[in-house]
Amino acid sequence: MSNRAYAIQGSAKRAAHRGMSLVELLVAIAIGALIVAAMAVLFANNSRSRSETERASRQMENGRYALEVLRNELLHAGYYGELDPAGLVLPTTKPDPCATDIAGIQAGMPVYVQGYDDVAATTLTCLNDVKAGTDVVVIRRVSGCVVGAAGCTGVAAGAPVFQTSACGNATELGSADIANHYRLDTDATVFTLTLRNCTTVAPRRRYVLRIYYVANNDRAGDGVPTLKFTELGAGALSASSLVQGVENLQLEYGLDTDGNGDADVYTANPDLYLGCSATTTPTCVGRWTSVVSAKVFVLTRSIDTSPGYVDAKTYVLGRKANGDPNEFSGLDPGYKRRVFQEVVRLQNPSGRRGS
Repeated sequence: MSNRAYAIQGSAKRAAHRGMSLVELLVAIAIGALIVAAMAVLFANNSRSRSETERASRQMENGRYALEVLRNELLHAGYYGELDPAGLVLPTTKPDPCATDIAGIQAGMPVYVQGYDDVAATTLTCLNDVKAGTDVVVIRRVSGCVVGAAGCTGVAAGAPVFQTSACGNATELGSADIANHYRLDTDATVFTLTLRNCTTVAPRRRYVLRIYYVANNDRAGDGVPTLKFTELGAGALSASSLVQGVENLQLEYGLDTDGNGDADVYTANPDLYLGCSATTTPTCVGRWTSVVSAKVFVLTRSIDTSPGYVDAKTYVLGRKANGDPNEFSGLDPGYKRRVFQEVVRLQNPSGRRGS
């Protein structure tokens, strides 16, 4: 092989083992950095998009669940088994939903639903951390299942229990005194009413009183507005959280003014409707006993803020007691919000009035 051939072969070997030049290395690093940066941006965008989707899904789920809970309670409001509460003595003033004694609980039975419009933080003494300017609604009824039945929630010792008679003898349904038609007590020995055969002891049901409201916090100081309810138990009322992110609750009540079981007019506050008073017919308390439906408005917000989002919207949650739109604006701008609404028919009072 000639010297020239050896020189060419040696030059080729050196070129094969030379590696990258500094310029080539810098170019490769720059390209790699651009790829990594693009992937980082893509990952961040995907993560942000996923977080927003999760916030929206959670907000949707919370709003729907809040409506479902309120709808189910309103559907069953005024259910007292076979007892028609229209025969009960109507109190002269709106009953105290915070009462835990039997006399106070009985006084509220005819008023199966009562509300408080745009409350102050201290409107009801048994509620804590109430968000001012929101509505509070009280539901009274008995459980749909009887004590001791499979799958039925038990009754704590000392909690109020309800029993109604189906016997037509002179000491029960045949009595002119409606107090003999039912029992509401914490003493198990008084539940002696009977079924239609006037022999078999009638079933007992758990008495239910629940107050629904919006609190400023789920846990103290966390700043998460939450739908809560306070429930009557064994001689006391206890609060529980239901749905986080519920920022406002507003209701309009459908009044049956002609006795056919259908709502003829809606008002945010039956206490003020047509200038009712303790001497008018019906009285303000009487207005509540004509409620046969309700429009429920729930305003939810995301639990966390959305980066870069500014909420400057005005939300309308029905109408005020004077008929003006019930508008809410100037809210914390970093949260996304949604309004949920539904019209609920109160099956028990509307059915009784319609029949």
